[in-house]
Amino acid sequence: MNHFTKGLLVAGVSLGFSFSAQAQNWDMPTPYPDGNYLTQNVIQFAEEVSELTDGRLTITVHSGASLFKMPEIKRAVRTGQAQIGEILLSAYGNENPIFEVDGVPFLAAGFDNAEKLWQAQKPILEEVLAEEDLMVLFSGVWPGQGLYAQEPVETLADMEGVPFRAYNAATSRLAELMGATPTTVQYAEVPQAFSTGVVDAMLTSATTGVDVKSWDFLEYYYTTDAMHPKNLVFVNQSAFDALDADIQEAVMTAAANAEERVWAQAREEGAKATAELADNGMNVVEPGDALVSELEDVGAQMTQEWIEKAGENGQRLIDAYEAM
Repeated sequence: MNHFTKGLLVAGVSLGFSFSAQAQNWDMPTPYPDGNYLTQNVIQFAEEVSELTDGRLTITVHSGASLFKMPEIKRAVRTGQAQIGEILLSAYGNENPIFEVDGVPFLAAGFDNAEKLWQAQKPILEEVLAEEDLMVLFSGVWPGQGLYAQEPVETLADMEGVPFRAYNAATSRLAELMGATPTTVQYAEVPQAFSTGVVDAMLTSATTGVDVKSWDFLEYYYTTDAMHPKNLVFVNQSAFDALDADIQEAVMTAAANAEERVWAQAREEGAKATAELADNGMNVVEPGDALVSELEDVGAQMTQEWIEKAGENGQRLIDAYEAM
């Protein structure tokens, strides 16, 4: 081999190492199992990022709280233990009330109102997260939250003293105002908590009800459509800033596609999951007027309490929402 050929070979190998060095892998902890449509959406997001960047950025999705439990995910991304993650926003309401506004029942009932609330929430949320070197990528949304119970519920008097599954500050307060007894139970612990009598009622989506096979331990599902909690996919700002500009653009393109896709999927999943609850023997019931009226009163009180707690940012958010 002559010196010229050796030189070309060495240059080619060096160039190859240069391209390899540019390839990055991000870890993405998520809280829900692979079968959940929100997880399927982030997996598709990760695949699109890899395709758009020709493999220069790959995202490994660690589903089912396998890398970090959901309460740990935000801190893991903030501290760089993971570069990107997904959380249930309202689960972090104790850190800042802005995170939990979509957990206020009957503030924004129905998907159309939920979308308006997200548009009002997003710019303020971006400001809050920027202080922690975090950046919003896209939201995911859950179908409307319904009331699950062991016994029929005609009025809130039927909820008096019932142990009620809470998963954030808002659902704890909701339980109190309903006359129930709040008990914190994380997602993965729901079946065991119901089966052992720790809780006898909860407010969550039909999708979650299917995930945990709620028909094994509950009898009634009331389609209250109380609120549409959101998940947030977010990234460590420094990790994002370290990407080449074209890779950043690819991530944002995939994020926009993921948000549009998952909101459409949520509408479909809500109807599908509700039918599945009924198919498995649950009594799927439309709440009566008396119960709806009482729940709306509870929601109005919780909205006012939330505004007082959230202060100036809370009033800004509500004003923006009501102006839409």
